[in-house]
Amino acid sequence: MSERESTGFLMKQRAFLKLYLITMVEMKKGYALQMLDILQHDFKNLGYRPNHAEIYRSLDDLVEDGILYRVKKLQPNMNSKHKEVVYYHFVSDGGYEAAMRYKANVKTDLDRCIKILRKAVADNY
Repeated sequence: MSERESTGFLMKQRAFLKLYLITMVEMKKGYALQMLDILQHDFKNLGYRPNHAEIYRSLDDLVEDGILYRVKKLQPNMNSKHKEVVYYHFVSDGGYEAAMRYKANVKTDLDRCIKILRKAVADNY
């Protein structure tokens, strides 16, 4: 994780989102609105609803970090018109490896956060 994403108490939302976005690119769920829909659906029952802007900022960070690149494709929609959709893929020269290093760093941070939360529950309930 970059210095700007280092955590103090619990992890930053951007790091959390980037983790999920990397996994979605691995699973070939590669366009932003699809990713947003999946995340909103999967976390709805937990009261977490990532917004459009945060998804795009996180994807932009991954592009700027040299992990992902964008490809614009025309996709037909219901009105028989074509809509431009931006898909994300790993950069061929080390993007996947950098993504796996990023995920390993986030895993370490997630484990630390889980320990903090478990301690808080144990100490107070």
